[in-house]
Amino acid sequence: NIAPTTDKLINTLIITQLIEPYNSKVTIYILHIYIYISFCVSGILAQENLEDDPHAQGSSYIAASYVKHLESAGARVVPIHINRTEEEYEKLFNVINGLLLPGGNVDIEKSQFTRAAKVFYELAIKANDASDYFPIWGTCQGFQQLTVLTSNKNLLTLTDTKAVALPLTFSPGAQNSRLFKKFPKDVLQSLAEENITSNFHSWSLSMQNYSSNAKLKRFYRVLTTNTDGKKEFISTMEAYRYPFYAVQWHPEKSPFEWIEKAGMVHTLSAIKATFYTAHFFVSEAMKNHHQFSSQSEEEKALIYNYQPVFKGLNSIFLQNYYFD
Repeated sequence: NIAPTTDKLINTLIITQLIEPYNSKVTIYILHIYIYISFCVSGILAQENLEDDPHAQGSSYIAASYVKHLESAGARVVPIHINRTEEEYEKLFNVINGLLLPGGNVDIEKSQFTRAAKVFYELAIKANDASDYFPIWGTCQGFQQLTVLTSNKNLLTLTDTKAVALPLTFSPGAQNSRLFKKFPKDVLQSLAEENITSNFHSWSLSMQNYSSNAKLKRFYRVLTTNTDGKKEFISTMEAYRYPFYAVQWHPEKSPFEWIEKAGMVHTLSAIKATFYTAHFFVSEAMKNHHQFSSQSEEEKALIYNYQPVFKGLNSIFLQNYYFD
């Protein structure tokens, strides 16, 4: 009658202490508890369908590349639907281990994506302040959304970065940041010297606007910057006090999107950098101890209940998950 606890570390300790004295039947049961609670379950926030998407179904979508990105590092994914109540979001927050805010093209001040992101952002702030470690990762639009949530205003500026691959310009000490400090030296060198970070954005947070906003300066540490030839903008940042991370570039595209256009990179160094970004975020999420009340409840929530739609090799997203 050994029941799982709600704490992963305690369960690990139980296994260490009890695995030897008991027979194989009990040992198998204990191992089953350990395997179940050790998995990382990350949420990915859906967003309103693109108006020009001929394959659109329902009201919202998640690009499958973001799902594959997290799965490649050992996470399972729960889609977070828009148009849900705050109570539903809080319930979901308490059973997932982290949140990814993906790229896209919605209004980052008035959309349902923004409304849901704000709920989770505030829950994550509260949780981390209470020593409940909960990471958030923002990619492209997700990066931009985090800047709006933190500063309570839209400080983005237009840049000529719609379809271009760039190297990263590391800030002093950035290679020892939480995000980058465990990246292999060859990966950091590739990121700094090769055009392997895919940029598909028209709006950026300029260094000028960041530096002139006290809230952003206090909250985020700039790790890397880029320029479109005229404006210097932030391409990677992490929060000082919270496990919040944001990239203006797209690490998920190199191994999982295949449209032939400028900005797309499929070199081995680009794919290797992709893996280390996914690995980092999933390792952060594994520090969180939230879990579902039962395996059946988790199964109902997972992305496996939905079928991705193949949109064609020339689509900006190879596959999408659609939701009502």
